Amino acid sequence: MDYIGILIIYFIGINLISFFMFYSDKKKAKKDRRRIRERTLHISSFMGGSIGSIAAMYLFHHKTKKIKFCLITFAALIFNVLILYGLLNMII
Repeated sequence: MDYIGILIIYFIGINLISFFMFYSDKKKAKKDRRRIRERTLHISSFMGGSIGSIAAMYLFHHKTKKIKFCLITFAALIFNVLILYGLLNMII
């Protein structure tokens, strides 16, 4: 498998993980159970899962009123785009 294929699989996987982490945290919030730390959610976003994080935030209306959280998540998106751009330039 080539490097681009590996990158695609990685980004799909980490975005699915991020999406389901937000989904799980929202369910736990509704049931007043122990939650996933915001730091953990941010780490998943910065590791490449920002698109999944943002999709889940707006689909489940989770953490969208926390301005600082939203700004950090969008910063993760910009970070992910820059990293992906750099990686693709190295490969191609």
